[in-house]
Amino acid sequence: METSSMASLWKSLVVVLLFSGYIAAAAATADGNGTEETQRPPIHQVGRFGFGFLFPWNPQPSPVPQFPGVGFGGEAPPENGGDESGAQTNFLGSWKIHSENAGVSAMHIQLMPNNNKAVWYDSTGNGLSEIESNPPVCRKRVGGRDSDPPQDCTAHAIEYDIDTAQIRTLNVGSSPWCSSGGLSKNGDLISTGGDKDGYKAMRILKPCGDCDFQENPRALFSNRWYATNHALPDGSFIVVGGRGSYNYEIVPPDTLEFTAKLTELDFLGETEDDGGRENNLFPFVNLLPDGNLFVFANYKSIILNPYTGETVRQLPDLPGGSRNYPPSGMSALLPIDLAAVEDGGEENSVVVEVLVCGGNTRESYRFSDLLRPRKFLPAFNDCGRLRLSGGAAAEEWEKEDMPSPRVMGDMLLLPTGDVLMLNGAKAGTSAWNAAAEPNLTPVLYSPDKEKGDRFRELAASEIPRMYHSVSAVLPDGDILVAGSNTNAFYMLKEHGDRFTFPTELRVEKFSPPYMAPELEQYRLEIAEGRSDKKLSYGGEFSVAIEFGNGLIKKEEVKVTMYSPPFTTHGYSMNQRLLILKVREVDILGRITVVAPPSGKFAPPGYYLVFVVHRGVPSRGMWVHIQ
Repeated sequence: METSSMASLWKSLVVVLLFSGYIAAAAATADGNGTEETQRPPIHQVGRFGFGFLFPWNPQPSPVPQFPGVGFGGEAPPENGGDESGAQTNFLGSWKIHSENAGVSAMHIQLMPNNNKAVWYDSTGNGLSEIESNPPVCRKRVGGRDSDPPQDCTAHAIEYDIDTAQIRTLNVGSSPWCSSGGLSKNGDLISTGGDKDGYKAMRILKPCGDCDFQENPRALFSNRWYATNHALPDGSFIVVGGRGSYNYEIVPPDTLEFTAKLTELDFLGETEDDGGRENNLFPFVNLLPDGNLFVFANYKSIILNPYTGETVRQLPDLPGGSRNYPPSGMSALLPIDLAAVEDGGEENSVVVEVLVCGGNTRESYRFSDLLRPRKFLPAFNDCGRLRLSGGAAAEEWEKEDMPSPRVMGDMLLLPTGDVLMLNGAKAGTSAWNAAAEPNLTPVLYSPDKEKGDRFRELAASEIPRMYHSVSAVLPDGDILVAGSNTNAFYMLKEHGDRFTFPTELRVEKFSPPYMAPELEQYRLEIAEGRSDKKLSYGGEFSVAIEFGNGLIKKEEVKVTMYSPPFTTHGYSMNQRLLILKVREVDILGRITVVAPPSGKFAPPGYYLVFVVHRGVPSRGMWVHIQ
């Protein structure tokens, strides 16, 4: 028999066997007593290592456990009403101490790609830290106790293993106090500005096992103390503002030697309070899908063309008071839902909204830090939400209240698309000992819910996280929480110091509600070895899923793409979350996903991709897009 004839015979035999197996299994289960689900037997079983067909001689395989929402074409159980928004839980999250002493208080933090490390640092000009530099590096001590040694041989930056809590000290030369930063398109940490000898500094730290900061202390054109960074569509960085700097400059991401170019930004001068000092610092900056920038300072905001300096559009004021440093509110661009764009639809139809919460009055810093005795005005508990694109221009901010007031808090985008607010205080402002009443209770904000149902208070921490505290979303979905130093140097009980709040060296992890034990059954696992990690704009890529005995229902799978931010002083720079279009989920658990269309949606670089199943995220996988 010829080879082609033999192949045709085998194909026909396989088809007959498969069809017979399906009919036999259906007859075995359709006994009139089962539900609609049990009367529709699966024709395949998917496990971690493949699948087995139902042949006629084995019509009743071992039953496949069917969890709510699990299974191709399966129905969600009646008690969940087929709700595709996620499985329900009463779990409010949990806290645990991850390290008792990290040595350096975290004023700035950046999660690094691929190596399970977070980098954080404080200042070289405020005395000694609690960990010796290794290898030893000493300099003249600046700040601290009069009784401290004249030489500072301590580290002011560390690389922290987010799994094991192991620490590697880093050497930072110029002071990065109140600086800005972000990840470059190559995955390097770019640090810009600071104070004193760091005003115009630029630093690069590569994510390798023995790398240290490379620096150029005179790289920038203007002083960048309390400035903001953001990546642009081509991978370069814009550095906006800073104390006394009513301008911005665009810098390349991968070199310390370049010709700086300055662009004036009168908007920053117009939003300044307190005699030319405050309230327009660490402006909120976000890249929009048209390539322009949303820039918010104090209570005003504009749409800015970063290449020409033109104000494209003046946006409505956010009433109430000040939202930037030192009243220090929180802000984030809400998730960008690319999955909502129909095939062939216009990308400029994507809805883009920004959220700004908390803060204090425009004169609150004068009361909390400049006058004696100090007076801590109550922080704001309101949030403003504004549509920036994807429809008619918004004429005013939509306002609603958080469960509690908050200043100096962090706002993080979770892999699910929800927003987490944590850390900070209920009264006062940023600055040394300028706040009171720590806000220990995180709040979950669900932007897709109806107004009035969006906020949910979660389990409280026992550790105040005040001025100079940080947080970061980790690949496993937990939140790393560190820092808090309200003092001009490290003040600790063991040194006999007197303080209102100690310098906090403990590191916590917070598990959000989606980490509830009863939701573990829905958590999928990305098979990274069989998934695409190199993405191209507008192209399709594959994410392979490993799972047990269940089958995945496409409608209950969401793929999100997260840019881990550089967080300091209550603002997470470069943070964005995209909800990607899912083309297909096949019977082998392979998900076909469409990458963002351009660098305007996702500047080139490293992102974490999560597969969210019924509201429960997988562990994130690092991908690179360019």
